Amino acid sequence: MNLRHLLPVSLFVLLAASVGVGLHLTQEAGSAPKPARKAAPAVREEGSVDQRPVKTARRLTLLVATPEEKPLAHDAQRIADHEVDLAFADALRRAANLPVPSTPEIRDLQGRKDTQEAAVAEGQRVVARLTKALAGAGLDQRDDVEDQLDVAKAQLELDKDELEATADALEKLGADPSARIRRLKASFAEVEKEPAEEGADAGARFQPGSLLHHLSRWSALRRKADLLAAAREEALAKAEELSARQKDLAQTVAQEQEDRESIKAQAKGFARGAKEATLAAGTSRETARATLLTLKHFTEDQRSLAELGKRIQDQRQLADTYRDWRTLVGDQARATLHLIIRLLGWILAVVVLVWFADRIFEAVFSAMVAGRKRVSRNLKVVKFGAVVIGLVAIAFIVLGTPSQLTTLFGLAGAGLTVALKDFIISFFGWFILVGPKGIHVGDWVEIKGVGGEVIEIGLMRTLLLETGNWNDAGHPTGRVVSFVNSFALEGHFFNFSSAGQWMWDELNVTAPAGRDPYPFVEAIRALVEARTAPNAALAFKEWELSHRGAASNRLKLEPGISVVPAPEGVQVRVRYITRAQERNELRRELNEAVVALLHGKHEA
Repeated sequence: MNLRHLLPVSLFVLLAASVGVGLHLTQEAGSAPKPARKAAPAVREEGSVDQRPVKTARRLTLLVATPEEKPLAHDAQRIADHEVDLAFADALRRAANLPVPSTPEIRDLQGRKDTQEAAVAEGQRVVARLTKALAGAGLDQRDDVEDQLDVAKAQLELDKDELEATADALEKLGADPSARIRRLKASFAEVEKEPAEEGADAGARFQPGSLLHHLSRWSALRRKADLLAAAREEALAKAEELSARQKDLAQTVAQEQEDRESIKAQAKGFARGAKEATLAAGTSRETARATLLTLKHFTEDQRSLAELGKRIQDQRQLADTYRDWRTLVGDQARATLHLIIRLLGWILAVVVLVWFADRIFEAVFSAMVAGRKRVSRNLKVVKFGAVVIGLVAIAFIVLGTPSQLTTLFGLAGAGLTVALKDFIISFFGWFILVGPKGIHVGDWVEIKGVGGEVIEIGLMRTLLLETGNWNDAGHPTGRVVSFVNSFALEGHFFNFSSAGQWMWDELNVTAPAGRDPYPFVEAIRALVEARTAPNAALAFKEWELSHRGAASNRLKLEPGISVVPAPEGVQVRVRYITRAQERNELRRELNEAVVALLHGKHEA
């Protein structure tokens, strides 16, 4: 085997080995996902709540494409919602403990707000009472109660608007730090009510099972795995941040342990109403209020410490959920890559089969039809057909099998039939030409009024070496005429070299003026009849056998003579039957006999 044949084989073996290794490495056995880069800690603004866990969970829910991912996506969203709820509670508690500036304007607005809140509460009670009264009112009192209820509702709406305006003014002055957080929480609650959408398969725009479908899905799975890894690192970073806050708060609570015990003792004394203890301590009403505030502070610290522990646990559970989700996605990506490599292996197999078919066809044609003119052309046609079949198979692997394959083939076949009508008719005409009733190389034929010798019969065209008309010597003109093979189906052709190979020929003789033409004509008739009698009898017998006697009564094969005047004398035309191969030789013999007759050398 030379280098030209060895190189493709070596390349095929190398590619097949690569496909085998890829299939082995992408089997179902799972492997641990690669750790992603550590996410940077989030910068939290004062008075804001970090809602990224919920946003991340809802964004990843859009990427769910399989039933196995749905439980993990729901768990991630549930844990993220719980963590953000705790974050809002912590933010509200911390905002309530922030110091509020005290200015005459703020005090005036605060007093107005308290009055308006009381008015709103009173208005709500009035509306509730009138609504209840309207339900039990009689027909004579119903109109009055409805009017009172409408007025009460209008007054309640006015009080709410005034309260909202006062609250906005206090917020602008920095006297209500928790207002912004309450608005964020209300907005978050509205978003939380909306169901999270689920995404579609990334490869849905391609035919399922195709190489493009698997490539698109594999790329989408890789992107999803990267997003899940980033979400996991984000959750771990948030857990570390909360752990640091919990550690600092725990240290603060530990340092305030003695003060807390002392305040608890004072609180117990106030709770018992121990007058002696309070007098001995010299406490006053302000001291009791300070003790109450300190107790609330300690209580808030303990509550914050507990909620921080819950939030840390939620973030870690969220990180574990994203880890499991990423592992599942990694397994899906590995399985998809396995399918991609398998399809590439099928493409390689098709290429190898086409290559081997090329070599086999070349060897078979070279051995069976060596030395024939059509071997090169037929070999090219067969090779081209094998390549086309291979390309169609590869196209089906890459693009997939169409869902309406039958309809597609029907439309494609109809279009190709119209576009390639001449080629198709020529191709089928070739079968007629090479059949038993067709023509062969070397035959004398007439196609579309052009006569000549067949020199080539191709799949699409037939070549003739043109000769003169059949009344002449039939010598080649030197021109090669090409005909599309459609004439075998759409037209007709004459083959003068088929079984029997009989044809009519004509002899033209001019009788000299001044002589009686009738003896001369009779002598020519007898001469031609004697020379062509064996051929006429044999032709009659063959035609009778081929037509089973149907035309034998009407078939006359004796020579026919016509006499017409001519300027030089009398023109004698004799038609006779002859074999196509013997036509020129017989005409030569008859011409010699006629010349001898004209010079008186012929004896009847």
